[in-house]
Amino acid sequence: MKFSKIKFVMITIVCALFALAMGRIFWPPSPLLPMPSAGQMPFFIIISAVEAIAFGVGVAFLALMRQSLQSMPGGQFKKALAGYISIGWLLVSWWPHDNLHLHIGHDIQKLLYIEYGFHVTLVVAGLVLAYLFAGFLMRKSQKG
Repeated sequence: MKFSKIKFVMITIVCALFALAMGRIFWPPSPLLPMPSAGQMPFFIIISAVEAIAFGVGVAFLALMRQSLQSMPGGQFKKALAGYISIGWLLVSWWPHDNLHLHIGHDIQKLLYIEYGFHVTLVVAGLVLAYLFAGFLMRKSQKG
């Protein structure tokens, strides 16, 4: 799929709406969790919308940047792939992450799985991007 801003926006909107509509269906909230107050509810709605939009942007990024990734020269492909995967994960992972927290409630063992499955991989993705960005800056400073 070739990149275009219109395609990017359309994929983002469709996927964000899907995420908003389906989150509680895929992962129904634990009945053991307390209900938020009326004052807290708008903040939970806002964070759900932000995560759904991030999910949509991540899906659009992964779908539309794949072709550009495949055209990278051999020496740069592995670095570009690592950055591509990291960016995609940093964007799409918040939707299942937050919904799983609500779904499992206070089950400590499952919470531990979430912490390692999401938090550690998000740190790794950040480290990959930091490494790639540092390399970019070093090359820029050597040329300039």
